[in-house]
Amino acid sequence: MRDEFSVAQFFIDGSYEYVRRFVGAEEAVRAARHYTTSVAAKLGVVTRVIITDGGDFINFEWKFGEGVTYTPEMRGRQ
Repeated sequence: MRDEFSVAQFFIDGSYEYVRRFVGAEEAVRAARHYTTSVAAKLGVVTRVIITDGGDFINFEWKFGEGVTYTPEMRGRQ
């Protein structure tokens, strides 16, 4: 697995779009921050933002009304 990440935002109607594909970690985090603090996110039009790695594992998840969440696989890990 290479150091490549993708960022997707999900909308209230169930659709989604990738806003970054195959970028480095720093760019992915900057993009996720942008999309989780956008006007659309604050209004609830954007309901979820994720960062996935090259193996398609979720490394970051934000949900409207909840903030940053942890996937069930990551809960309880230290």
